Amino acid sequence: MKVESFRHLDVWQKSMDLVVGVYRVSASLPSNERFGLASQIQRASTSIPCNIAEGFGASGGNFLRHVRIARGSLMELETQLELCVRLQLVSRDDIVPLWQDAQVVGKMLTSLVKSLSKSDT
Repeated sequence: MKVESFRHLDVWQKSMDLVVGVYRVSASLPSNERFGLASQIQRASTSIPCNIAEGFGASGGNFLRHVRIARGSLMELETQLELCVRLQLVSRDDIVPLWQDAQVVGKMLTSLVKSLSKSDT
């Protein structure tokens, strides 16, 4: 079955849910972090579904490249969330659901990379 839109990709939908969760948590960060970690985690999280969408619309093997970029942004996001906890800006309990969602998205991105890599050979 051919997917006609990036909106139909489960990984895109799940990554959009992750962005919503990140924005909710970032809203609870201190105001002095508005241009620091809050902005960073928002940009990293939005990069994930944006790269999936951009890559889906790209020609040739660019989809694979964009999915890899999305996976890198996910790892960046996980690091930034860990920093928020270590700096005691949010509690670990507040971040756990985001980490769980990030793990799901990460597995989906890895599967997509493998699938796209096979189709390139």
